[in-house]
Amino acid sequence: MMDLVIRDVDVVDGGAGPSYRADVGIEGGRITTVVQEAAAAGCLRPAARRVVDAEGLVLAPGFIDMHAHSDLALLRDPDHSAKVAQGVTLEVIGQDGLSYAPVDDRTLAEVRRAITGWNGSGDDIDFSWRSVGEYLDRLDHGFGGEGIAVNAAYLIPQGAVRMLAVGWDDRDATPEELRRMRQLVADGMREGAVGMSSGLTYTPGMYAKDAELTELCRVVAEYGGYYCPHHRSYGAGALDAYREMVDLTREAGCALHLAHATMNFGVNKGKAPDLLALLDEALAGGADISLDTYPYTPGCTTLVALLPGWASEGGPAATLTRLRDEESAGRIRHHLEVVGSDGCHGVPVEWDTIEISGTADPALASYVGRTVQQSADARGEDPWTTARRLLLDDGLGSTILQHVGHEENVRAIMRHRVHTGGSDGILRGDKPHPRAYGTFPQYLGRYVRELGVLSLEECVAHLTSRPAARLRLPDRGLVKEGYRADLVLFDPATVAAGSTFDAPRTLPTGIPHVLIDGRFVVEDGRRTDVLAGRAVRRTPTG
Repeated sequence: MMDLVIRDVDVVDGGAGPSYRADVGIEGGRITTVVQEAAAAGCLRPAARRVVDAEGLVLAPGFIDMHAHSDLALLRDPDHSAKVAQGVTLEVIGQDGLSYAPVDDRTLAEVRRAITGWNGSGDDIDFSWRSVGEYLDRLDHGFGGEGIAVNAAYLIPQGAVRMLAVGWDDRDATPEELRRMRQLVADGMREGAVGMSSGLTYTPGMYAKDAELTELCRVVAEYGGYYCPHHRSYGAGALDAYREMVDLTREAGCALHLAHATMNFGVNKGKAPDLLALLDEALAGGADISLDTYPYTPGCTTLVALLPGWASEGGPAATLTRLRDEESAGRIRHHLEVVGSDGCHGVPVEWDTIEISGTADPALASYVGRTVQQSADARGEDPWTTARRLLLDDGLGSTILQHVGHEENVRAIMRHRVHTGGSDGILRGDKPHPRAYGTFPQYLGRYVRELGVLSLEECVAHLTSRPAARLRLPDRGLVKEGYRADLVLFDPATVAAGSTFDAPRTLPTGIPHVLIDGRFVVEDGRRTDVLAGRAVRRTPTG
């Protein structure tokens, strides 16, 4: 007698093969039996303490969000329906080179301030950890020892590592500083991280040259991990930046996963085939590469991220000092509006594409939902004056939507054989990007059912088995006997993202059931009180 049988369900098992009708049995948190065409074959049907009739639904492995910013949300919000309701059962956090472990007292305060726009101030969080292992233990403990809403894997943030060893200075690391960074990465990998991330348009990680990054990637490779860079440009220098990461990781012998692999801004319209040709050449030569994308055209980041890298040297306090100084502020403006700052990917900023999506200070909420240009016009001033004022008044905490993407590039990249899904979802702000609440049903509803860009079987593989393979998780990502029962049931005729740019926190439709470890975390379309998520640690190979 099993715990649960899901009966008469159409199984899309994550392997990209054709779907099939089956009864699926679950016991002890694992899939124990998959009996195909049970009723039609007339065989004895598996029995269980509970049976779910899933006629008309699809059963798939739980979705894996390869690029998430839930580092504090998982400790703040036991409900976490933003991801749970989408069918996400595992998130990869520690992204873009900035997160909360490893840290010491000094750098914890600095990183909290630097990424307030991503995760909030953290004033409601007990930062009881300092190391990667302690942070993962904190996730395991979750809420009252019961766990967290979904499973989570962690990437060591290279910017935080550099912050510990070098600080916020734009210079080469000394041999001793490099030795310490290598040790910090090795420690994090031994403690369970799955790889290392970088934010190479964010300070201080952007100050690292390729030789330094290569040395750190060698350490990651020793432990069987992968490197996940937000590389140096998604704009004017995008192809060169992608090539730089491919060459760097091949030199280091390290697997590469390209974060939110887009081709944005006017200079890259229609250039997705150039990127894919570059990747195909590297793959044919033996490179180990994967990537993730979200199924939307606008990007999302913080307003301060657009500034030139030199303006942020020394940390957030130094940035604010430069913004207050008229001469320094004038130089920043010139780099933004004329030169094209590295923070804006080498493209002169277009203020009518920069929409404010959230502010740290609720008193500044009138900016939200307007572009910088619109707010400037309403004030009768130039947009730089408006942007500068907001940066200062909000303590660098404002988030933005950047409307610079191209639909044809989005579709071309998502078709590639090494593609996976990642929301890059920032959950904070009054008007967050709808990808935070809608990425996975957007793939299934819009790009599978409505547009036919991917078949259902292909899309599910992109969202399940491919990311599980990148994470080297031997028992996740497939509907298969012996695998963990992290599963999602959805209606292929109605599944859709409810979130929009006007109503970004609307939950999806057509996903009635989600299970983690064989337990219902969504049942009949409603979030249960089950906290089945835990930290997912990579078993070190070195």
